[in-house]
Amino acid sequence: MPSSRTGRPPVQRAARPAPLRIAGENPLRRLRTRARRAWDRPLTAYYLILGGSMLITVLGLVMVYSASQITALQLSLPGSFFFRKQFLAALIGGALLFAASRMPVKLHRALAYPILAAAVFSMALVQVPGIGMSVNGNRNWISLGGSFQIQPSEFGKLALVLWGADLIARKQEKRLLTQWKHMLVPLVPVAFLLLGLIMLGGDMGTAIILTAILFGLLWLAGAPTRLFAGVLSVAGLIGVILIKTSPNRMARLACIGATEPKAGAADCWQAVHGIYALASGGIFGSGLGASVEKWGQLPEAHTDFIFAVTGEELGLAGTLSVLALFAALGYAGIRVAGRTEDPFVRYAAGGVTTWLIAQAVINIGAVLGLLPIAGVPLPLFSYGGSALLPTMFAVGLLIAFARDEPGARAALAMRQPRFGRKRAGGSRAERVPRRWNTMRRRASAARPSGER
Repeated sequence: MPSSRTGRPPVQRAARPAPLRIAGENPLRRLRTRARRAWDRPLTAYYLILGGSMLITVLGLVMVYSASQITALQLSLPGSFFFRKQFLAALIGGALLFAASRMPVKLHRALAYPILAAAVFSMALVQVPGIGMSVNGNRNWISLGGSFQIQPSEFGKLALVLWGADLIARKQEKRLLTQWKHMLVPLVPVAFLLLGLIMLGGDMGTAIILTAILFGLLWLAGAPTRLFAGVLSVAGLIGVILIKTSPNRMARLACIGATEPKAGAADCWQAVHGIYALASGGIFGSGLGASVEKWGQLPEAHTDFIFAVTGEELGLAGTLSVLALFAALGYAGIRVAGRTEDPFVRYAAGGVTTWLIAQAVINIGAVLGLLPIAGVPLPLFSYGGSALLPTMFAVGLLIAFARDEPGARAALAMRQPRFGRKRAGGSRAERVPRRWNTMRRRASAARPSGER
């Protein structure tokens, strides 16, 4: 038997048995089985949330830079002006995401009331003359000096999710949700307070998202059908009244399905040129930076209608990729909410998922001409630091909840750092083995081989 360099006979490892394959097994079925096993792994939701949100954010930064250059130059600003502001917001949002993902659930619940109080106070400040300011006809902004502004209503979404989840979880622990008054009070009155402060500024798009979050929390709490339908009817009636009494909202409603500009107040210019941008993109688009509609034809190209510029420059492939990322994010959020044993985690994860998916559907539906233009940004994608910061914090919540699953905790605990430290002193043989060895190799080395 040939010897090794140390003079010892080499260790003969037993050959691994080949996986058993049934004769005539369908390769597609085998592939589907492997995909299902990979999909059911404990860390699947964690990777989908983390990877999907990061990809959406990075792609959004690229598209903000591409879509905002012409607008910045028209305003006599540097071409990268909006991109630099968005990049700064993404850095701050990344820090918030990391902090939220590392916080324990108790700290998230403790932050619910302070965030709600701060959101209500700042939303009330918007209506104070000299503090609040109007943008595009909506008075829901506070100037921070220079070109920096903040929209407190965006933080109202996060406040409603955290506070509502904590409230319903505490009532469930006390078994009070069987009574309709405990299910509605004080959740619905506080939500209506937030909605009233938002509607004072005329921002109906954000009010729709807040209403969707409220319905999501009620549905997760197991509200009876008649109770759920009653709240939905009241909200729908209020919405109809607000639309009927506003010529601007009626004009937006009239632009659903428009394919060419019209004469009069409802000219549908933005909606039609959004369709033009998507139609001219084709399968793979005209290339980054080669959009024609962003040259003054498409209003709000880097904010509400950035999805249209994405379709023009990246084509159908780019828009389907964005839709797939949001679908993966939504699936992961539903999976986290469905597998947890903690009531607060279930309601908070469901509320965040409802928020992100409802806002994405409303934004993309408006760009496609299927819904009225509501003026809401595409989450993690459109330009706007006020929308990006609370959204990234909410994604951090989902990451923390995904890490907190029992199977995910066990899988993360089995990980080893790539590089380990050596013991202080001692001979080479007494040092800790290299930690970059895989678990399978360490198990093989510990298994008795029968040789001495």
